[in-house]
This record gives sequence, C-alpha cells and structure tokens, in this order.
Amino acid sequence: MRITTSKFTTLTTLIGALAGCVALVTATGAAAAQNYPTRPVTIIVPAPAGGGIDLIARVVGEKLSVKLGQPFIVENRPGASNNLGTAVLANAKPDGYTIGIVGGSHNINKFLFKNLGWDPEKSFEPIVYTHEIPLVFAAYPKLPVKTVPELVTWMKANPAEAKVATSGRGSAQEMAAEMFRMVSGAPVLLVPYKGSSAAHPDLIAGRTVLYIDTLSAIQEQVKSGNVRALAVSTRKRSKALPNVPTAEEQGLMGYDASTNGGFLAPAGTPKDIVAKLNAEINAALKLPEVRAKLETAGIDIQGGTPQDYAALIRSDLAKWGKVVKEANIQAE
Repeated sequence: MRITTSKFTTLTTLIGALAGCVALVTATGAAAAQNYPTRPVTIIVPAPAGGGIDLIARVVGEKLSVKLGQPFIVENRPGASNNLGTAVLANAKPDGYTIGIVGGSHNINKFLFKNLGWDPEKSFEPIVYTHEIPLVFAAYPKLPVKTVPELVTWMKANPAEAKVATSGRGSAQEMAAEMFRMVSGAPVLLVPYKGSSAAHPDLIAGRTVLYIDTLSAIQEQVKSGNVRALAVSTRKRSKALPNVPTAEEQGLMGYDASTNGGFLAPAGTPKDIVAKLNAEINAALKLPEVRAKLETAGIDIQGGTPQDYAALIRSDLAKWGKVVKEANIQAE
C-alpha cells in the first residue's frame, strides 16, 4: 500500500494529537494527585471500634489529617465476618476519597463464604502493608507443660481433654488452631466462642486448655499470670514478649500464623493517589508516637510499597487456602 505525502502528513498530525492527549491526561492525573485531597476522606473499618485495625486507622488517620490538611474520618462498618464493610469499600468510587483497612480475615474469607461480591486481589488496589499482630499459644496455667512439645505430648496422652478455644468460624484463632493440628498432629478439639472476651474465662478456669489468641487481646492475661504463654505464632519473636520463643523455634517447622493487613483502595483508584497515600502512611508509621502507641497494643508495625502488600496477599491466599482445604472446612 502506498502512503501519499498528504496521507502521511495527516497520519503524523493524528499521532501528534494523540500523544498530546496522552500527555495532557497524564499531567492532569499528576496534578490531581498533587492537590489530593481537596475534601474529607473516609476510612472504612470493617470491624467494630476498639480492635486492632480500628486503632491503626484512627492513629494513622489523625496523622494524615494533619499532614494533608483534610479530615480522614473513620467509619466502622462491622458485620458478616468483616465482609460487609469490605464490600462497601470494594464498591466505593475509586477516586481516593474512600479507602479502608483490613485484617487477617481479608485473605481467609474467600475460602469460607460463597458469593462475597468482592475478590481480595481483583477488587482492590493495595496501598500499604501496615501491621502484623502475632498470636500467642496461651495455655491454662495449671497445665503441666511449659513448651509446645510438652503440650503436644500432653494432648496426645489426653485427647478427650485437648480442648482448644477459638473465636468462631474463619477467625484467625481458628485458622491458627487448624494449622497447629496439621503441623503437630495433636488431637485438637475446637471449642468456638464469640470473641476473646468470651473465651478467656474458660481458659483461665481450665475448661479449655489452649487458646491461640492475638497478642493484643491476650497480653494482659499473660502479664497477670492468668494464662501461660508457650509460644508466639510468627517466624520472629514479638517485641512485646521477647522472652517467649516462636512455635517454629520449638519444632513446629513451617508454622507461621498471624493476623495481618493494611490499607486498600477500590480497584481503579489512580496510581498517583495510591503512591501519595503510600508515602504518607509509611511516614506516619515511622513517627515515634505512632510506633509507641501501636507497639504497646501488641501490634508489629510493617510498611513498604503497594507491590510488597500485593505479594503478601498472594502468599496468604495460598497459605490459608491450603489450610481450609486440608481441614475440610466447607464454604457457606
């Protein structure tokens, strides 16, 4: 095909115009991110007030409000195992004015519930991995064990009494207990409760013998001697309980369970806005007063790029999907 001089000139003009449009859109997006935010931003917390992710949202949100000059307003939307608030976030307008923070259930619920209406990867733009909350192997203090191997031996010798508390179906505590069963071969008898506050009295009284509970929820019981901390569930020891070894240190090879999470935005949120939020949240997490408040609550602060958080989500989905499959937990 021959291209005449006039056609070539027209084609060159069109290409130049298209390049100009692309440059204009890029510049407009960059300017929008530079000026962002120009009005209040809502932080969706799919859990009740007073929990770990609620605390992080409020502490970080306060710093963002000061730094960026607009209110970052926490909106608690609990219900349906955190699925309700997460669905609200997934369906919000992707303009940077609705963001959210999620916990460990975000990477578990995909395997436990049908027709969620959102996907943990496809429905969101990861902003930043903010936190990891270790779980603690908290034992009835009069149980004649002081280590995880001794606990496993005792459970195998007393299978009818190997009652392990959980915080209900799909909770981080249940997943940690199922992983413990898989890795150790202990005859675990799960006893579900409606949260930590309901489970603690029975553990203290010996009606259950173990509760693999979040550090933030159980640490006061550990410090008071009401329960005995045998191990932490993460690969590294916790700063809050530095003398308590990890489960893996005690022979449970590959054991790694925690509740973790971070900030997300709805899929399609402009990358420049995500990058700006990432930078500002990372900066807030490094402030001494923020670190002190969160670490006192048993929260291990993280940070990093959106890509780091996306990789963690993929890794967690693979890990918990395997646990759900091997434990034969059926989706509702």
